[in-house]
Amino acid sequence: MQKEIQTLCARTVRYRRERRSVPLAREFARTALVEWDLERRADEVLLCVSELATNALLHGVPPGREYRLRLLLGEDGLLRVEVHDSGGGEPRVPVRDGAAEEECGRGLLLVSALADKWGVGERAPGKIVWCEWWPEYVGGRR
Repeated sequence: MQKEIQTLCARTVRYRRERRSVPLAREFARTALVEWDLERRADEVLLCVSELATNALLHGVPPGREYRLRLLLGEDGLLRVEVHDSGGGEPRVPVRDGAAEEECGRGLLLVSALADKWGVGERAPGKIVWCEWWPEYVGGRR
């Protein structure tokens, strides 16, 4: 069970199921990171935003529906990115032995390598795919 994040700042936006939404999602996230003085994390966060938004478009958002991008900055410095979609299925990282041959899931390999933690939560209908970065001064990998 995921613990409740005590939010200091939050930004939310919805995007239609269109390819141009991915660069728009990156720019939305970049603006939030600048406002929150987290530019040092921009490369890894923006790559994860791109991967999660692309996965939502390809696998999670039924035609005519939208996905939601949510960025949260906790009081403790935890940064969380969430992509909410109304599609079914459970995203998973491919098994290491087959990663090179897999057509899907390589984006989640990147997310799992760049974020300190990631996972999938439930919503009705659909799911929330999220990733988090711990503050650099609290046992993070950085």
